[in-house]
Amino acid sequence: MSKIDVMERAEAPKTDLPQNESARIEAWYGLRDTLPFMFGSIPFGLLFGTMATGEGLSPLATMAMSLFVFSGSAQFIAILLLGTGSALGVIWLATLILNLRHLLYAATLVDHVRHLTQAWRFPLAAFLTDETFAVMERRYRTEGGGPNAHWYYIASCIGMYLNWQTWTFVGITVGQEFPDINNWGLEFAMVVTFIGIVVPLLTSAPYWAAAATAGLVAVIANPLPYKLGLMLAALAGIVVGVVLDIRKRGLNAPAEIAAGEKQK
Repeated sequence: MSKIDVMERAEAPKTDLPQNESARIEAWYGLRDTLPFMFGSIPFGLLFGTMATGEGLSPLATMAMSLFVFSGSAQFIAILLLGTGSALGVIWLATLILNLRHLLYAATLVDHVRHLTQAWRFPLAAFLTDETFAVMERRYRTEGGGPNAHWYYIASCIGMYLNWQTWTFVGITVGQEFPDINNWGLEFAMVVTFIGIVVPLLTSAPYWAAAATAGLVAVIANPLPYKLGLMLAALAGIVVGVVLDIRKRGLNAPAEIAAGEKQK
């Protein structure tokens, strides 16, 4: 072995980790960073379990909804509409509109997962929640991607999924023992949690405009039946946010092109 080879080996970075160890560390970090949101969603699961059984759903049907729908806001809206005797079409439309925000989530994260195989992208998309989006948006914005960032992502998804199932089950059990749990004021934790998710993400004018529009429409349309005010607020916020974001990108495009030409 030559002296040059010895020197190159000595200068080689020692911080590189094996692929499997790096994946485990990323998964641990993803779970760790999601933990605050997991604690924040505990009242959600408890309330859903108690409210669903209180509205007449069987424990099995309630648990199945959490297992296969896995969308807290959509599940709550569905339960509230079921309680008012709404038609199935109204419930379907309400949950569809409410979940349109996931299109914005997908547009934000797609460039970071585009290189992954379909076997990875499908579960990452299927198990994406508001909480996991908040965690991943911050991760990609502050630290960028990485060869094993998808393990960070999937660990956040799995943590939120198992947490939601656990507290839905506890809510079903507790709801049967304490029928008045709906009067404990736990729903306030939902408001606080969503404020904690939304506010840090308001980093540009389109986001602020979308949030302000949704809030204003929600207040004005609150008297509408079947929670239509909430649907209109979500739809209005999404439309305003998307339109302003497209406009912003269009205005910034010439400056980016000019900067690229200068570098050449």
